[in-house]
Amino acid sequence: MTSTSTPAAPPSATSDPLPTGADIAAAARRISGVVARTPLERSDRLSALTGATVYLKREDQQRVRSYKLRGAYNLMAQLGPVERESGVVCASAGNHAQGVAYACRALGIDGTIYLPRTTPRQKRDRIRAHGGDQVELIMVGDTFDDAAEAAARHAGRTGAVPVPPFDDARTVAGQGTVAVEILEQLGAAPDVLVVPVGGAGLIAGVATALADHPQVRLVGAEPTGAASLTAALAAGRPVRLDHIDPFVDGAAVRQIGALPFAVLQRRPLEVIAVDEGAICTEMLGLYQNEGIIAEPAGALSVAALRAVRPRPGQTVVCLVSGGNNDVSRYGEVLERSLVHAGLKHYFLVDFPQEPGALRRFLDEVLGPDDDITLFEYVKRNNRETGPALVGIELGAPEGLPGLLERMASGPMQVERIDPGSPAYRFLT
Repeated sequence: MTSTSTPAAPPSATSDPLPTGADIAAAARRISGVVARTPLERSDRLSALTGATVYLKREDQQRVRSYKLRGAYNLMAQLGPVERESGVVCASAGNHAQGVAYACRALGIDGTIYLPRTTPRQKRDRIRAHGGDQVELIMVGDTFDDAAEAAARHAGRTGAVPVPPFDDARTVAGQGTVAVEILEQLGAAPDVLVVPVGGAGLIAGVATALADHPQVRLVGAEPTGAASLTAALAAGRPVRLDHIDPFVDGAAVRQIGALPFAVLQRRPLEVIAVDEGAICTEMLGLYQNEGIIAEPAGALSVAALRAVRPRPGQTVVCLVSGGNNDVSRYGEVLERSLVHAGLKHYFLVDFPQEPGALRRFLDEVLGPDDDITLFEYVKRNNRETGPALVGIELGAPEGLPGLLERMASGPMQVERIDPGSPAYRFLT
């Protein structure tokens, strides 16, 4: 994990008015009865781990299983008759689309939704379920930004009203209502509030809602493979990342919004970039301990807790932003978690051309608690000899040096496939 801290800076120029506390208060009234008031739950496990009192704001229990309904409905509820007749269009990695689809059906507005082709099937199915006949889904490109470009062209061509997922004051004000609930549920401001970051609309809304509470330590958590806020703070403006890892699909945004960035320049905040493997580990931890099915972006804030390092006795709130996780992804989640923990390793093993080589490898190289999880001959010479791709899961991370030593002292030629190598991407 990497962490950056930035003091408040002079606000940057933006052509759009920034949201205010009054806007968020109005949004809270507007969405009342449509958006659920989600639970704020104490986590005994995380409290014991940190020494602080840690609460989880359960936006995974929202009606569309994410906070995105707040901003989408707040924006669309303010559209006039002519705008409603024109319909709406949006781009999304999945959760914003569900919020827009739900609002379309609730308000009787037709919508067109552009999604990257990488959007998990579970999210696509839920979008259709929420929107029904009111929405049309169009799959395009591999990232959110590809979908956003297509949605912008659609708006220009048809006159449909764009519903931005983060770069609009109405969206940001709607997202900020989650902080209003936290303050009401705690009865006071927390010492630390950890918020996941993608396009930065949520953290901008939270920052606005906390304008009267400057003592709150506000921490943004973003994936290392899509650290767009970190890049923007370093450059002093939103910048487009050349490459992103789409795994944390709810936060995989190449460039944060100009309006959220202008909001965040007005308040000191910290940003922590969290490794995707650590996010996977926390997804599993939340499921196994708290029974929470969090999507990758939903686990971001909790995965950042070790780097946050709150002081003992402090009150910490982690925002669990969404629970739209496709169960078919759990194989990859477990794989990334094991690699991150130092338990899973891959090797190319050139077995000697003689009988019994594989058995000697098992007997002489593997430790007592190690296990082979993958074995495939790369070039089969006969049934038991030839170069092979071998995946090994260790009993403990500390067992790796001994494994490597036993490999080096044996007769076999072994090449380790490093997680950072080009070949590794074919394994995960």
